[in-house]
Amino acid sequence: MQEDRSSFEQDGIKAAPIRRRPRRLSEVFAQLARDAEGPVSLGRIIEALGSRAFAPLLVLFAAINLIPILPPGSTAILGLPLLVVSGQMLMGNRRAWLPKSLTKREMSAGTFRAAMDWIVPRLAQIERYVRPRYWPFWRRRGDRVIGLVALILSISIVLPIPGGNWLPALSTALLGLSLLERDGILLAIGGTVGVLAMAVVAAIFSGAGFLIHAAYAWVM
Repeated sequence: MQEDRSSFEQDGIKAAPIRRRPRRLSEVFAQLARDAEGPVSLGRIIEALGSRAFAPLLVLFAAINLIPILPPGSTAILGLPLLVVSGQMLMGNRRAWLPKSLTKREMSAGTFRAAMDWIVPRLAQIERYVRPRYWPFWRRRGDRVIGLVALILSISIVLPIPGGNWLPALSTALLGLSLLERDGILLAIGGTVGVLAMAVVAAIFSGAGFLIHAAYAWVM
């Protein structure tokens, strides 16, 4: 027993136990990419992240919608998990759940690694400046507030709005990361991007309405 204690106590001075730094989300995503063998399903990703991992799921699904090489119109499908996850956060659910029609959707290991190759370096760069600070919410209230905002933004992502999907996805990713790290400054940045995103969406709808009205007036 004395020998066991020596690793924690030397010369009568007790050494504090060594605490390991929690893994960053970028490290978790990178590990998922390295472990990918065969088709990767959304259900498998959720299982790897943990059933209570609302914030990581927000970051992941929003980041996927930011990838510039996605085919046109794909956000209408890729944004659906964001709708489901953010809605569950708003309702106060403690466990993330997706319908089988979504969890069974698969991508090849190569496609998943290519997506992570785009997401992980950018996420790691942001994480360098993220830390717990100035978090305004108590307990799980932040989940509900961010869930409401993310739900509104997710609707914009799913809608086929040319040029109107990128900013809502970016805002959702930042808000999810702020929730994960309890970073109030990043929360403010993500919220500001969200306001800008909704202003852009409103401007697009307003412009489209004006063009439709003008075309109708010209035809009549």
